[in-house]
Amino acid sequence: MKWEGERRSNNVEDRRGVSLRGGAIGGGAVIVALVAALLGAPPGLIRALLGGGGGGDQQQTSRPPTPAEEKAADFVKVILASTEDVWTSVLPTEGREYEVPRLVLFTDMVESACGTTSAAVGPFYCPPDRRIYLDLGFFAELAQRFGAPGDFAQAYVVAHEVGHHVQNLMGISSKVATARSGVSREEANRISVRTELQADCLAGVWAFHANRTRHLLEPGDVEEGLRAAAAIGDDTLQRAARGRAVPESFTHGTSAQRVHWFKTGMKTGRVRECDTFGSDI
Repeated sequence: MKWEGERRSNNVEDRRGVSLRGGAIGGGAVIVALVAALLGAPPGLIRALLGGGGGGDQQQTSRPPTPAEEKAADFVKVILASTEDVWTSVLPTEGREYEVPRLVLFTDMVESACGTTSAAVGPFYCPPDRRIYLDLGFFAELAQRFGAPGDFAQAYVVAHEVGHHVQNLMGISSKVATARSGVSREEANRISVRTELQADCLAGVWAFHANRTRHLLEPGDVEEGLRAAAAIGDDTLQRAARGRAVPESFTHGTSAQRVHWFKTGMKTGRVRECDTFGSDI
């Protein structure tokens, strides 16, 4: 990606030098939580396994960020700024004004309005405080564990979480929360899948407009994004973890579905094409 000369967002909150005391978790808890995630447990349960609702004291750590970490943080600021520019222009065409989110960089664990959360959960968006939370270590995991290296793969991750923010602004998140309450676990998972696939599509909408206006993409970038989408499909993750996939436990969609909807957004650039709830996914 051609990103070095682009605008940086001022809406990044850097908590990388802050660790939590009193809420520390052991390796066993992390393993249990990861298994629960692969089995389709809801995010609230996973966060509870990883530390509950908060209450940990904060302390400053002394290790300064490495040059590579600083470059990654700089890259995130550029991508967030790009999403701000795109959605400020695009969302009003859907009858909504765009309100920019804040992105919190953290290390290991973080406090949010959604509770105390471990980096083991991965990047996440918290609707109550309208913040995106990201441990930059996930980028290394994306490359090394999931086989999806590259800066556009990383940009896809940020854009996907911003997609959840767009859903929140459009009132979709509250409708999803209502729809998931009082239904079976399997049905709640199906609703979650459609929610995540729509965020993938919205990430593609961002990529379409960012490339059209700023020409950010270079040869191979699209393939990086598609590899990232495929690498974190539920079926791929479950087969890697336990040798088989359990469709009724899916919460994010299969690799093929995630690739399809990301490509749909990238190809059309239109929010209305991202209606995963009204489509046969």
